[in-house]
Amino acid sequence: MYITVLKSKLHRAVVTDSDLDYMGSITIDEVLMEAADIVEFEKVQVVNNNNGARFETYVIKGERHSGTICVNGAASRLVQKGDIVIILSYCAVEKEKAAEIKPRTILLDSQNEIMK
Repeated sequence: MYITVLKSKLHRAVVTDSDLDYMGSITIDEVLMEAADIVEFEKVQVVNNNNGARFETYVIKGERHSGTICVNGAASRLVQKGDIVIILSYCAVEKEKAAEIKPRTILLDSQNEIMK
């Protein structure tokens, strides 16, 4: 049996923009994607700390070192610029191996830079 477990998260990311007219997804700075082991087009869950909204979408690569966290398409109605979100990625593993998974947590500052 496979179960879904947390693989990584970008914790306290700040939404830098939203684009209702874009076809969907969330644009994330490529540096942040690499730090969190998230790949382009991967499905993620986004949790908005400001209003409690939760949604799933897929990731597109943003400009390196830009700090971009841009919610696109219909989901842009669930965020506002400046909202704090948590971006979660998951993986499916055999139940017996789940204890071996150590989620990667990347804590961000107010400029979406990785805190050391």
